Amino acid sequence: MDRSSRSRRITPALAVVAAAALALAGCSSSSGGKKAEEGGDGASAGKATTPRMTVALVTHQAPGDTFWDIVRKGAQAAADKDNVKLIYSADPNAGNQANLVQNAIDQKVDGIAVTLAKPDALKSVLAKAEQAGIPVVGLNSGVSDWKSLGLMEFFGQDETVAGEALGKRLNEDGAKKALCVIQEQGNIGLTQRCDGVKKTFTGTTEVLNVNGTDMPSVQSTITAKLRQDTAIDHVVTLGAPFALTAVKAVDETGSKAKVATFDLNKDLTSAIESGDIEFAVDQQPYLQGYLAVDGLWLYKNNGNYSGGGEQPVLTGPAFVDKTNVKAVAQFAAKGTR
Repeated sequence: MDRSSRSRRITPALAVVAAAALALAGCSSSSGGKKAEEGGDGASAGKATTPRMTVALVTHQAPGDTFWDIVRKGAQAAADKDNVKLIYSADPNAGNQANLVQNAIDQKVDGIAVTLAKPDALKSVLAKAEQAGIPVVGLNSGVSDWKSLGLMEFFGQDETVAGEALGKRLNEDGAKKALCVIQEQGNIGLTQRCDGVKKTFTGTTEVLNVNGTDMPSVQSTITAKLRQDTAIDHVVTLGAPFALTAVKAVDETGSKAKVATFDLNKDLTSAIESGDIEFAVDQQPYLQGYLAVDGLWLYKNNGNYSGGGEQPVLTGPAFVDKTNVKAVAQFAAKGTR
């Protein structure tokens, strides 16, 4: 893995949880054993012999958003290692997501991992989980809200900080006008990304809302904007599939705008290698899923709190560009970056 100044910084909290996981797993795992019934990558050296527990992972995944496949792979890898039955459910509608959390409470699971894209809608049901004595951790979205909602831990990146880092990178690249494309209105994490870009980018930033569940509509909306405003020299998207669609819009209009994005997948790393995309901000979704499940297992079996229960465990941001994409691409090809 590239260890340059643009690579990920490991936080003290992350180092603590990694060390605790390795120590506890070493004491309670064996070198053999078949994979858990849910499947997984089988990457762990052994499987925990701790009592079977059930964890519900509830996200705001929209249909077709491949980002969450990476989160699930990480969560499943931890579940396989930790002798955990993982139940995954998702809905982009905040009210429906709250109902899925309630379903997990009704099933009396041993722990819940949840994303907080629209935290206010989950406040009531998370209080019910606390009343039921079910530990809850947050991941991916909600770094500003997890503590106020009573969650035990949080694994993800600070989206405002990530946006600020991208804004500074635009300055380095000599950008003058950036279009920040939000694919889901009301998602607090996406809004924070664009707000962060605005804070540090010395040029002009304009926000464009698109319907992320309709990719042809995304392309046509970006295309229309590029035709209407030829001063746009950078298109910033907030997810890998939308970056690849933005490239098509740029090609369609003949615009000279460059595309940069948040998040990765296999096709995105190839696009960075080919020069179609300038860079990506990686928040390491595999790690988010893995640490969320592993954190609940550590709490159940050893009383551990990642980050001391006070600080989030940050998994990003880190830049991936032509200088380090080859090191990342090998993992993206396996669907884990």
